[in-house]
Amino acid sequence: MARESFLLRTDPKILDALRRWADEDLRSANGQLEFILREALKKAGRLPERETPPSKDEK
Repeated sequence: MARESFLLRTDPKILDALRRWADEDLRSANGQLEFILREALKKAGRLPERETPPSKDEK
């Protein structure tokens, strides 16, 4: 999966809470934020479906 980076400015209290939550879930802050965003996007029906890999016949 390709990754793209971007700058996020946020309140230090929010970042601190995110880091503590990530530590509890054994994730990095970046991984925790991606998890939260992915779950919210799924819930809202805004996450595109994953493309299925081509079958052997389609290659």
